[in-house]
Amino acid sequence: MTDRAAFAAKVRDGTPILAPVALDPLSARLVESLGFEAAYLSGGGFGFQLAVSEANLTITEVAGLARQITARADVPLIVDGGVGFGDALQTARAVREIEAAGAAAIEIEDQVAPKRAHHHKGVEHLEPLEKMVDKVREAVNARRDDDFIVIARTGAVRNESFERALERSAAYRAAGADVLMLFPTSPEQIAEAGRVLGGPLSMMAPADRLDRDTLTGHGFNVLIDPFTGQVAAYGAMRDAYRGIAANGASGRDVDELMSLYREIQDMAGMDDWYALEERTTERPSS
Repeated sequence: MTDRAAFAAKVRDGTPILAPVALDPLSARLVESLGFEAAYLSGGGFGFQLAVSEANLTITEVAGLARQITARADVPLIVDGGVGFGDALQTARAVREIEAAGAAAIEIEDQVAPKRAHHHKGVEHLEPLEKMVDKVREAVNARRDDDFIVIARTGAVRNESFERALERSAAYRAAGADVLMLFPTSPEQIAEAGRVLGGPLSMMAPADRLDRDTLTGHGFNVLIDPFTGQVAAYGAMRDAYRGIAANGASGRDVDELMSLYREIQDMAGMDDWYALEERTTERPSS
């Protein structure tokens, strides 16, 4: 498990953090090897992986995947807790389960519970402010480690107004949230959010759209890329399989593929497993 206290200190002191999506231990180890400050277990991405939508994920599934990732990677893991899997009661359990799985942070959003698949089409219905405040407060109360970061996310900019997003965010901070996530749509809104709310703040978007210097300068130091890795990997797989289906060849250089195959073994930590067997079941006979 990662050093949660060290990660929490970075979050709170404004250190720039970029967390690419990681939906399995292999991709989390890749994120770690490249020096990123965190990885992000996306509920949306995990829902697509299972082809059931984030709306149908269970806390058992999400916590189980988080545990698999933290068992094999030391990069701090931010877990998408969606709408907390229900009301304040279910949110409290979600925090306990995800914290126990070794994650460094949980993100909880103010959409209605149960979560709806139409979120992916841009149709969002928000919880009443008071209900989300209860969720945030109970999430904070539920954690055993004060360094387990609670991120409160609002979709109010798109679904209500920027001013309402500021109001909601301020209430979530008053309820104890460590980080506030909102989605300003202009440089002026970014600056205003930083001025009114102060950091640490969080933004979620493809990395290519994140102006890290500007965002960090206004308190948005926790930046999350929720899907670039998954989409890029899917696109590469789709193109290779299309080629195989059409003419029996992926279109990729075979030597390059074999090199990547060996690299995957290295990234998976196979040398450690080989060494273990060589000390035991594959020990050379004397």
